[in-house]
Amino acid sequence: MYYILYSLFFLVSLLPMRVLYFFADLMFLIVYHAIGYRRKVVMQNLRRAFPDKSETELHRIEKQFYHNMIDSFVETFKLITASRNFLQKRVTANWDILKSLHESGRNCQVHLGHTFNWEWGQHVLQMNTGYQVLVVYSPLSSKSFERLMLKIRTRFGSKFIRGTDMKSSIVQYNNVQYLLGLVADQSPANPANAYWLNFLNQPTAFVPGPEKGARNNNLPVVYASVYKKRRGYYHAELSVISEEPTQLKEGELTRRYAELLEQNIRSHPENWLWSHRRWKLAYKPEYLSQWIGQDAPPVITEEKSQTMKVAR
Repeated sequence: MYYILYSLFFLVSLLPMRVLYFFADLMFLIVYHAIGYRRKVVMQNLRRAFPDKSETELHRIEKQFYHNMIDSFVETFKLITASRNFLQKRVTANWDILKSLHESGRNCQVHLGHTFNWEWGQHVLQMNTGYQVLVVYSPLSSKSFERLMLKIRTRFGSKFIRGTDMKSSIVQYNNVQYLLGLVADQSPANPANAYWLNFLNQPTAFVPGPEKGARNNNLPVVYASVYKKRRGYYHAELSVISEEPTQLKEGELTRRYAELLEQNIRSHPENWLWSHRRWKLAYKPEYLSQWIGQDAPPVITEEKSQTMKVAR
């Protein structure tokens, strides 16, 4: 099955981008209009995140998001045959920040969100830094598709580490100067151990792993604010969140990351992955000790709850 998939997508990847985008536009009609893939989830997320925007504006963002998501899908398979020069022209960044950190001899982390197109971005990142780029990922259920994606993702030298056994897998790179790339806006498995703060107008849980890893090893952390300049062209603005995470109080690194990510999303809302169920976890008063932001939700006692019911 793997060889069938690879042969098919290899042929697809040979097509010029204008042809691939033509097919992407056809896919949009099917995915958005005919199937309506996760449209309820997307609009629910958008309404919760932007209560001040009109329905017309939300639907504009929704449609552009689907265009961007499908573009990202076809762009990923272009990676099978895309040249270094092709990618260097289409993904740009202020790489000097990473150069200075690399020259210091320290490993580092780069945190980003589910902003398109992270697949192209990690390849160009490897091309423009002296670091060995390590990327944490979640395995796919299909073994054939998993093998295909790993071949695509590691073509220019990046190494991928399963998030399920990250601690044991990263040991082999202890003697290598590495950059660990983390898409840090995943929904955590255990809300009681997560960091909580207001994010896009609602209490939101953030995985603690990226911060804990940076603090345990005192790794500099860089944020990558990614946006789409035009179709097929992306730019990442890199900024240092902290060079000395151990000097920050617990949760501060995650709070800064969330603040930068929210700025990124508000500036380019159509470029974030709205189709994932980011707010499937509800905040509970018992998570108050894990609150790292300002304006924690009020704790409603049983007595106060009964009073509110009577008032209604």
